[in-house]
Amino acid sequence: MIAEIRFKNMFSFRDEAILSFEADRSKDMESYHVVELGGGVRLLKVAVIYGANASGKSNIIKVCDFIKSFITYTPLNKAEQIQVVPFLLNKTSSKQLSEYSISFYLKNEEKAVCYVYSVALDRWHVAKESLIYYPSQQPATIFERNTENNVSVIKFGQKIKMSQAVKEEITLKCLHNMSVFAAYMQVNTHIVELETVLQYLTNQVMPAIVPASSLSRYAEESIKNESAKDYILRYLQEADFNISNITSKEQETHKGPINYTMYQHKVSSDYGNNDYYEFPELFESDGTIRTFGLAAQVQKILERDAFLAVDEIESSLHPKLIEYIIERFLKESEQAQLLLTTHYDGLLGEEDLLRKDNVWFTEKNLDGSSVLYPLTDFKGLNRISSLQKAYKFGKFGAVPNL
Repeated sequence: MIAEIRFKNMFSFRDEAILSFEADRSKDMESYHVVELGGGVRLLKVAVIYGANASGKSNIIKVCDFIKSFITYTPLNKAEQIQVVPFLLNKTSSKQLSEYSISFYLKNEEKAVCYVYSVALDRWHVAKESLIYYPSQQPATIFERNTENNVSVIKFGQKIKMSQAVKEEITLKCLHNMSVFAAYMQVNTHIVELETVLQYLTNQVMPAIVPASSLSRYAEESIKNESAKDYILRYLQEADFNISNITSKEQETHKGPINYTMYQHKVSSDYGNNDYYEFPELFESDGTIRTFGLAAQVQKILERDAFLAVDEIESSLHPKLIEYIIERFLKESEQAQLLLTTHYDGLLGEEDLLRKDNVWFTEKNLDGSSVLYPLTDFKGLNRISSLQKAYKFGKFGAVPNL
């Protein structure tokens, strides 16, 4: 599970921002929201970010996606630029390094072990990269990478079992514009500590969902599995109660076979009978299609205990459906996590849905830089009768200046 994401000089965030999934001491809705990993570690399943348009919410989602994509990306050559975007609204930040780190816990036998992966880079090279973990109270290095004379130098920790030949081969493969993980993937070896983290960051940190995401292909694959299909169908019936079934079909084209989804609708006829009609995706509403894709991804992260970021969860969805998705996820998740951005302040008015430490805000300063801060930074929250009204009236900031 992810405990914390830190980033600096990325997109609209000039200064360091910290998004934490660590739960506070509150017992509020603890059984649904909090996962206890032992040793006093208590992590949240959900984080929700509010903010005005262009305040930086979507850029946090982009940071999550960049972390995932950079891990495994292999450039075509050493001249290819890294697709990192620094803060561009001043004359100095574009010349400085962008930085990020992600802290997460993985199960090692029965114990949850903390890992911290950190990177400092610009468009042309990785200046620093490291992976540490905590097999005990003290941290241990898995690898540390620095740049000397424009060449990457990688040092592996003493506890990491690998031959000198493998160390040299990974270093040789590691161009200055790629990660150590990407170089490791090109070497015929198996290093448990690297493999464990690589599998988590590639398989359990899911690609982010944005309003423009085409989710159909993910869902079309999912409904070939009967249990996944039943799960998705229950979601669809919340969006459109007439939908009685979904099926994946295959059609031959000159480019080869393609899959498509048919939606079966049940309606009552004038004679009191049930009639059934099948329609392709083209005839379904945007809300139905988005629910179809979201349900498939949520089912997948529940199955994998994975992490999913969704930008503007309210896009094409009825407010009650948003509440249903969050509530159901909280009840069904064991260690899966959701990061959501939204403008829908109705979630703040639902007393039995979110904890105060679930809620975050983004705001843009006059110099164009974004800041991220939690609701729990504000004092006297227990004396506020309606968080929704307080937010609307600007008590927490993160609203448009109209």
